[in-house]
Amino acid sequence: MNVLATPLPGVLLIEPRVLEDQRGALWECYHERRFAEIGIAHHFVQDNHSRSVPGTLRGLHYQLENPQGKLVRCVRGSIVDVAVDIRRGSPSFGKWIAVELSENNKRELYIPPGYAHGFCAPRYDSDVVYKCTQFYDAADDHGVPWNDPLLNIAWPLQSPRLSERDARFAPLTEERDDLPVYRSP
Repeated sequence: MNVLATPLPGVLLIEPRVLEDQRGALWECYHERRFAEIGIAHHFVQDNHSRSVPGTLRGLHYQLENPQGKLVRCVRGSIVDVAVDIRRGSPSFGKWIAVELSENNKRELYIPPGYAHGFCAPRYDSDVVYKCTQFYDAADDHGVPWNDPLLNIAWPLQSPRLSERDARFAPLTEERDDLPVYRSP
């Protein structure tokens, strides 16, 4: 596999080695030992599968008390996947990256605990599968607006389909008391 560092500490873009022949293709989506060698040594406890119609945007979500690291891939269609550093005191606070994950490029994005995560399906019905390092806890669910002016994320959608919850998130400021705290390595 090929591992690409991103401008955000700990956020990694992973390109698997794909074996193709006349029958189709095979690749490893996850291999605990190989992922540990590249710095992803978390134990994953939950897998999620999300299906989105074109124009849907989900996020930006995070858990505070039980922060989730996520290993995200798109198994059908194409998404723009976004990670945002929301850790108070982080040198990269408010910075974000956006990458295309698709059934064709087979890339995966690893987002460590302490980051907000969201994605949109701009053109196709899209299925996203992601592994989580902590169980989902509805009482610990938090978020920031997809269109927060502080972030100014270059989403490929102007008026996305949102859940009611995602439309009500409070703007991101370092003064919010529901943000994770940066701890230097």
